Amino acid sequence: MTEMVYGAVPVQSGDPVIPRWWRTIDKWTLSCILVLFGIGLLLGLASSPPLAAKNGLDPFHYVTRQAIFGGAAMFVMFVVSMMSPTMARRLAVLGFMGAFAALVMLPVFGTDFGKGATRWFSLGFVSVQPSEFLKPGFIVMSAWLLAASQQLGAPPGKLYSFVLTIVIVLLLAMQPDFGQACLILFSWGVMYFVAGAPMLLLLMLAGLVILGGMVAYNGSEHFARRIDGFLSADLDPTTQLGYATNAIREGGFFGVGVGEGQVKWSLPDAHTDFIIAVAAEEYGLICVLVIIALYSIIVVRSLLRLMKERDPFIRLAGTGLACVFGVQAMINMGVAVRLLPAKGMTLPFVSYGGSSLIAGGITVGMLLAFTRARPQGEMEDILRRRADR
Repeated sequence: MTEMVYGAVPVQSGDPVIPRWWRTIDKWTLSCILVLFGIGLLLGLASSPPLAAKNGLDPFHYVTRQAIFGGAAMFVMFVVSMMSPTMARRLAVLGFMGAFAALVMLPVFGTDFGKGATRWFSLGFVSVQPSEFLKPGFIVMSAWLLAASQQLGAPPGKLYSFVLTIVIVLLLAMQPDFGQACLILFSWGVMYFVAGAPMLLLLMLAGLVILGGMVAYNGSEHFARRIDGFLSADLDPTTQLGYATNAIREGGFFGVGVGEGQVKWSLPDAHTDFIIAVAAEEYGLICVLVIIALYSIIVVRSLLRLMKERDPFIRLAGTGLACVFGVQAMINMGVAVRLLPAKGMTLPFVSYGGSSLIAGGITVGMLLAFTRARPQGEMEDILRRRADR
């Protein structure tokens, strides 16, 4: 009777896990993720052979590794998406604790691989970037604290989550990794806004972010160099941004043709941070618009489903995960077209990178778990009934 009234998907506790998962999952989001991964492999085939040849490796070395890491990411995504929200929250808290401990140990045991920022642990056969795994755990942990603070007699979860955010941002700034620090601040700000934060407080926080940026500019040569390069009226054509900008210009609407692009021979990060430049040069603006549309569908579909969610924790956690996923993609593409300063941030499920792919699988797996259909009344129905009383 409840399902007939509210129109929810009927789910019986005795149903097998996989059929129940398939009925309740957001198939549009799942399909878009699989298409993005396929596009990533296709672009990897186009962008990585020059780097493999330069390093004396098999031409498809990086593509093979991307397929292996991507397969692991897809497996993780499917497993996590089958979890209940409570189980996903427990997994996220444990993962956050481990990633936070790894982040604290980075200054001692980490390496920078010659890039000027200590962000990775080198394990010989593979490298691990703790900040990638920290994001989904932090978002779910903060959502739990923010949701708990709304209950009567609850601890000050908003204060705890704010202190946790500041500590993580400072640890990331020490690497330095201002891009991931901005994502952490953004995700917390979005969840705090959805939780009902006053606008004046959000404006004060924005002012603190600007002040922090000024301090970082004056105190970090790494940060200042990237900002100066972004603000400079003249673009050096021999820099990564110069090569990427020229490649996007050359691609036009339909691209120069598969395998005909030249930017992959000049950019050392063509298969990671600047892979969208390879897509624009070889496949043109049409391919870029398709990629943007896929990310947009994932974010918009997830937010629309979360608007119907009654549980404040699920609503906050899902919103944070969806927004940070979309904003990371926006930052990566914005850097390539020089709308944003260089951040060193991957394009989710498209760029090469084991940590990025597997952490992305965890993030989207949790998002799919939180947006699964559950037998409950929609938010507008509940608010309408309360107003009629």
